[in-house]
Amino acid sequence: MAKKKLNVGMIGYGFMARTHSNAFRKVGNFFDLDYEIVLKAVCGRNEAGVKAFNDKWGYERIESDWRKLVEAKDIDLIDICTPNDLHLEMAVAAAKAGKMIICEKPLARNSAEGEQMVAAVEAAKVPNFVSYNYRRIPAVTLAKKLIDEGRLGKIFHYRAKFLQDWTISADLPVGGTGLWRLDVNAAGSGVTGDLLAHCIDTAIWLNGSIKDVSAMTETFIKERKNTFTGEAQKIGIDDACTFMGHFENGSLATFESTRYARGHKALYTLEINGEKASIMWDLHDLHRLQWFDHKDEGQLRGWRSIHITDGDHPYMKNWWVPGLQIGYEHSFVHQVADFLDGVSKGKLVGPTFRDALETTRVCDAVIESAKSGSWQNVKK
Repeated sequence: MAKKKLNVGMIGYGFMARTHSNAFRKVGNFFDLDYEIVLKAVCGRNEAGVKAFNDKWGYERIESDWRKLVEAKDIDLIDICTPNDLHLEMAVAAAKAGKMIICEKPLARNSAEGEQMVAAVEAAKVPNFVSYNYRRIPAVTLAKKLIDEGRLGKIFHYRAKFLQDWTISADLPVGGTGLWRLDVNAAGSGVTGDLLAHCIDTAIWLNGSIKDVSAMTETFIKERKNTFTGEAQKIGIDDACTFMGHFENGSLATFESTRYARGHKALYTLEINGEKASIMWDLHDLHRLQWFDHKDEGQLRGWRSIHITDGDHPYMKNWWVPGLQIGYEHSFVHQVADFLDGVSKGKLVGPTFRDALETTRVCDAVIESAKSGSWQNVKK
C-alpha cells in the first residue's frame, strides 16, 4: 500500500534544525511508518543563512515569511526550531491553521505563554510534540522500563546535573545566532530553561511530578556587548542554577546546571537511588546504563555497566547488529518515529505541549524561588 506523503515545513536553520532535518531524512530508512516524509520548505529571515542550510538538507523550497509557510496548503507539519520568544506566536498560528506541530524545547519562555500554546493545540485538536529528545536515548528509555516494573522499589533520591563552559568569556556578546540564549527577552531564562529543562523533563518522565523547589541562581557576568549595536547590555539570564525539591512520590530532588564548569561541554548525568536498586546514566557514555541491584549475591554485588545494543533493548532492533552502538542524533530519529506512529494510530505521544508545560512550570518555580529566597510550590 502506498504511503501517505507528509510535507514538513521547517522554521529555523540552526543547530536544532539540523538535528530535526536529519531525523526526518533517516527515520523512513529504519522505521516502518505509514508516512513518506517530504522536506517541503524551510523558512528563515536571513536569506544567505537559510540558503546555505538548504544547500545541505535539500528542502524543496525556501521561505522568508513564517506566516506564509504556516498558511501554505501543501504543508502538513510545522517544525519550530527558533529562539524561545517566537514559539508562542508560531505555535498558535500553526494550530489555527490545522497543522501538526513539533516544537523545540523549552515549550515557551514561561508558563503563561505555555498555557496559551496548550490551549491552542487542544482547541484545534492537532497532534503536538515538544523535542525533549533525551527520553528516547535507549539507555534512558530502558531506565524508564525498569522503574515502571518496580525493580528499584521505593525511590529515595533523584539527582541530575547538566554542565557546560561555553559562556565563561566576558568578551562573548549577546544576541544573534546561538547567542540569543544570553538575552533574557529571547530565551526567558538561562541555564534553567536551556539545560535544566532537559533534566526536569526526564525526571518527571522517570519519577513523576515535582511538588516544590528551593533554588539559587547566579549571573557571573552582569553586562555584555550587544552583537548588533556594540553597546553594553545588562544580562538578565541565569548563568548557573542549583535547586533541591520534593517529588510527589516523596523522593528528594537535587539538580545543578551551569555554563561555567570549565572542562565540560555537555555533561548531563542522572542517578536514581531506590530501596532495591540504583541507576546511573551519563550522556558522555550514552549507550550504557549503570545498574546496581542489592539482591545480587554479596560477593558479586556491585555496579554493572549494561551495553545498550541488543535487539531487546529499546529501539535497537531498528539499527545495527548487537554490539554496535548508536549516538545522540538517533534520539531525534526515535522521537519522529514515535510521534508519527502515534499520529497513524490517532493518539498523542509525549511529551505533548501539555506535558512540556509541567516542565515549564517547574522552571518558573525555580526562577521565582531564586528571586525570593524561599521554597516555591510548583503550579498545577
